Amino acid sequence: MATVVVTGASRGIGLELCRLYQNRGHSVVAVCRSATAELNALGVEVIEGIDVAATDAGVRLAAALAGRRVDVLINNAGVFGNNTLGEIDFDDVLRQYTVNALAPLRITEALLPLLGEGSKVAMITSRMGSISDNGSGAYYAYRMSKAALNAAGVSLARDLAPRGIAVALLHPGFVQTRMVGFAGDITPQQAAEGLAARIDELELKNSGCFRHSNGQNLPW
Repeated sequence: MATVVVTGASRGIGLELCRLYQNRGHSVVAVCRSATAELNALGVEVIEGIDVAATDAGVRLAAALAGRRVDVLINNAGVFGNNTLGEIDFDDVLRQYTVNALAPLRITEALLPLLGEGSKVAMITSRMGSISDNGSGAYYAYRMSKAALNAAGVSLARDLAPRGIAVALLHPGFVQTRMVGFAGDITPQQAAEGLAARIDELELKNSGCFRHSNGQNLPW
């Protein structure tokens, strides 16, 4: 039985990842700011009061998990918003960058003492962070934050390889979540299934790769 830690676990993809890993018989730790009724109904361990945007989020989470090995860390928490040229809200740009790029790095670094050989780290990113795949422009904050997350993930993959820890950069797909007004092509459950399959395949030889939850390799 593995210990799986999921951030942004109260709803959407995070909630479904918790459900999936619990159904597999693993020990699931759901990390969120505030638990929802749906999350509490799962019966998994919930650590509330963790706002990943806070500078002490990693330290607080590490303290709550002290003495335990983390086998799979899924940095899923994220925010989304559009910023069009001429109407860019730079406070929102900073907010998205903080949550989407800085927080996953902060959480991962704080939990390093709990990760060991064979542990896996999954960064839930987006193909909107791909520079070569950007054919429509706009979405400055989200694109920039996810591109930064991709850069951090590749560096983590290189730095953690000697410790036997693999890192995945995973695009879930266009998912029907509240973050995108429930538009999308697939359900959160389908996204979670695809993400878990990619995490299952993760090992040192493909660490640092940028992949769609459907298995497609994505361009940088």
